[in-house]
Amino acid sequence: MRMRSYFKNPDDPSDGSDIDELADAELEDDEELMINARGDWSEEDVDEEVAVDGWGDVADDTDDDSSEFDPMATDSDDSMSEGAAAEKSKTKQNSSSEAGTSKGTKQNDDEGGGGGDADEAKSSALDLDENEEEDETVRAIIAAIKKPRSSPPEIKLEDFVTDICFHPQRDIIALATITGDVALYKYSNEGNTLLRTIEVHAKACRDVEFSQDGINILTCSKDKSIMVSDMETEKLKKFYESAHDEPINKLHVIDENLFATGDDSGTVKLWDLRTKNEVFALKEVEDYITQILTNEAGKLLLVTSGDGYLTTLNIGARKLYVQSEPYEEELTCMGTYRGDSKLVVGTSKGNLFTYNWGQFGYHSDKFPAIKSPISEMIPITDRIACVAGEEGIIRAVHIAPFKILGVVGQHNMPIESLDINSTGELIASSSHNNDVRFWNVKYFEDFGDIKYNEKHNSFKEKRHNLPSSKFANASDFFSDLAKEEDE
Repeated sequence: MRMRSYFKNPDDPSDGSDIDELADAELEDDEELMINARGDWSEEDVDEEVAVDGWGDVADDTDDDSSEFDPMATDSDDSMSEGAAAEKSKTKQNSSSEAGTSKGTKQNDDEGGGGGDADEAKSSALDLDENEEEDETVRAIIAAIKKPRSSPPEIKLEDFVTDICFHPQRDIIALATITGDVALYKYSNEGNTLLRTIEVHAKACRDVEFSQDGINILTCSKDKSIMVSDMETEKLKKFYESAHDEPINKLHVIDENLFATGDDSGTVKLWDLRTKNEVFALKEVEDYITQILTNEAGKLLLVTSGDGYLTTLNIGARKLYVQSEPYEEELTCMGTYRGDSKLVVGTSKGNLFTYNWGQFGYHSDKFPAIKSPISEMIPITDRIACVAGEEGIIRAVHIAPFKILGVVGQHNMPIESLDINSTGELIASSSHNNDVRFWNVKYFEDFGDIKYNEKHNSFKEKRHNLPSSKFANASDFFSDLAKEEDE
């Protein structure tokens, strides 16, 4: 049927009648054409058409006299009923298999392991012999699967992970969650085991730290309280209720007795485990405290905040030592390097500022590391740091002179926290995807020093994958092929 190329008002009676007459005429013409076409068929043609592919029932239906469609009619075709029953049975089986798969996945997640399908695929690959394969790519994949793990598997939680902390002596990691709990996991390359879950706070646990002897766990929360709990017995040893007037954001252990905390309003407090109240409290900034740090001497307390200040407090004198010039970006993280002679601060604009120790009024060097915000920094060696943030990528950076060494690891979502174990061989990272991943960085021990005049390509360095990364470099693949050809 042809449609008009213009529109008219449907309330116009003349237009409506014209359209109806045109539609009736065209329907009559179509019926005449169908009758004439059927009249030209012979009985033999009809029989042959019916016999093709067993569609006899359909052909018989076309011979019925009824030409009108009955919306209440039911289909009595046995084949259609059988097909519907088969489809229903298939759907039920698929739903059952999906339920079983989801249940198995949940159990594996609770244990901190991977999926069952992945384990089956890995076990089948372990039975293969790469020497029997002719394809070089397949041989490389089989060899990579058979290669022993150099780091523990991923830990997956149901709740958001707000902070992580390694035990100073044992292979245990503490995971603070948004529900106020702290989960303790024993980690190894073979697998991770949940030791216990300590319910410490009524609201989100924002920071968790071990005491220097590893016996106690110190936590701070959005509920403005501080708790000191025994790691083994879960017994509460110290409880500072309403320790701050605002939610507490950061906690830092200074020595076996002293620790410091900072809240969302910029107040910093020093605490002694041997006393009931804080030693002193200072408020030199107006925004939230992002990190608290000291060096081995423990005389100065360095604090970064969201309003762009680096504030240094004299612990012994209990007063302000110096405060930096304001920056037009948040100072989010920091670390000490070069024998505590350099302080490096990361920012929300992806910059790294360097300060000479004791000269914290203004930075001595600036390095535009990455274009995305940096929220976490952890020293790996005396000259190498790992930085991460909203990009979800952990990068290694050489300090003084600055140079990006490459990608250490990756997450699918922004990274929330970083920490390094006591041996310095393993780092852990948590992301907004409620996962904790481990990265073996032992290879940095053999990393050579970098000279100031050394040339480098910053574009390639930001994308270069280090040995701990989940991805390989294209140049490494081709170099292996060239090596095999030379042999």
